[in-house]
Amino acid sequence: MKFIDEAHIEVHAGKGGNGAVHFRREKYVPRGGPDGGDGGRGGSVLAIAERNINTLVEYRFARIHRARDGERGGGRQCSGKGAEDVVLRMPVGTVISDARTGERLIDLAEHEQVAVLARGGKGGLGNVNFKSSTNRAPRQSTPGEMGEHRVLNLELKVLADVGLLGLPNAGKSSFIRAVSAARPKVADYPFTTLHPHLGVVRIGVDRSFVIADIPGLIEGAAEGAGLGHQFLRHLARTRLLLHIIDAAPVEEGADPSRDARAIAAELKKFDPGLHKKPRWLVLNKIDMLPGDGGKAAEEDLVRRLRWRGPSFRISALTGEGCHELTSSVMRFLETGKAA
Repeated sequence: MKFIDEAHIEVHAGKGGNGAVHFRREKYVPRGGPDGGDGGRGGSVLAIAERNINTLVEYRFARIHRARDGERGGGRQCSGKGAEDVVLRMPVGTVISDARTGERLIDLAEHEQVAVLARGGKGGLGNVNFKSSTNRAPRQSTPGEMGEHRVLNLELKVLADVGLLGLPNAGKSSFIRAVSAARPKVADYPFTTLHPHLGVVRIGVDRSFVIADIPGLIEGAAEGAGLGHQFLRHLARTRLLLHIIDAAPVEEGADPSRDARAIAAELKKFDPGLHKKPRWLVLNKIDMLPGDGGKAAEEDLVRRLRWRGPSFRISALTGEGCHELTSSVMRFLETGKAA
């Protein structure tokens, strides 16, 4: 299934049914009074968060969603039938905003969370509601209310505890394969990852966290280079960022510290709040370095970046250092929850 994380839809709620003007006319009921019933309620358009859906592809092509109108009232004080609601199932993490004003309306952050996108109109009143001692034969009724109409933007932001940052081919997909059951594509060319992947990292029996892998960033992403910034929104809900750095780049003249600064700069251009999130340096591919297992490379990188946060050395290929990193992440997340 194609991964789509943006969509634009229209929702039309149903109109309420009109109230009825009707009088009793039974043969043996003298002076039969008004008995016109109320109109039925118009159908609403609802959104329900569903954790088994992970894309908005259904709403990329089905853009207009209409609920039915309520039925008009009848005689004998019979109310019109209300219309059924239209239910739209969306992935957990979908943010719904008004396309005209840009106002954020709903954040579907929990499984089976229900939100009303457009409310159906109320049914009109029949003439039975207008009878009184001075108005014994009312001939007035009210029409049903119009249902709401909205034009909405849907934006999917995946739910993950930890997000992976880095240049293409830094080893992000290899890392998520090494620590979880996720199986994103891995190859020896850039931009192998074309859409986000989620993996569950289990530390023991009942301790786990969710990690998100997004396509790699390159310098100039703010101007549309590479895949641009379009997938950075999926890191907005994360509590920790792991900045994966290639310890043994094959490109001539590559500088890991310069590349790390470029990624940080692109992050800040996209969202200063995202740039301020806790971020750890992770030096990958240490199996390709001779000697001390990348310790000297790590110290040099930390010195050149003037880095004050945590840093780690791993090999996503052999698994070296991965358990220590994921255990540290688990402790960090648990400490944050306790706080």
